[in-house]
Amino acid sequence: MEDFESYVSVAWPRLLRSAWLLTSDWHKAEDLVQTVLARAYGRWERIREGSPDGYLRAMLATTYLSWWRRRWRGEVPTEQLPEPPQAADPHGQVELRQVMSAALARLPRQQRAVLMLRYLGDFSEAATARTLGMRPGTVKSHTSRALAALRRDPHLRDLFSEVLGR
Repeated sequence: MEDFESYVSVAWPRLLRSAWLLTSDWHKAEDLVQTVLARAYGRWERIREGSPDGYLRAMLATTYLSWWRRRWRGEVPTEQLPEPPQAADPHGQVELRQVMSAALARLPRQQRAVLMLRYLGDFSEAATARTLGMRPGTVKSHTSRALAALRRDPHLRDLFSEVLGR
């Protein structure tokens, strides 16, 4: 299984970004990727024949959706978040990432899964529908509603107005 180890060492960042888009939390994203890779290890000979990235992204989406049904969601939100760590960002992208992360986190979980598969995973509508067990029309409506919600998001609109100088 040397092939699996070399694949994981190269694909880890891509898979972690996909998982983060679903969970909006790096720790949960790491857990999700580890869970999926543990399940994929036994099937690696079959998986590597086709498109491993696409297959594993589909596994990420379906595992994420099944976690949502099973996990306890009784966490209590706080009014004040802890102070974020101070890290230098030479490219000035921190605010954009935070605003985009928050906007994605406000979307319903199925809309997030559809966006991740369609735009990051480059899945077709039909492939996304098969992967998530829904009809292609549902994929289209989730995509449309999610993109409309992102366009209406006042935080994203304000940030892009600043960037574009409008």
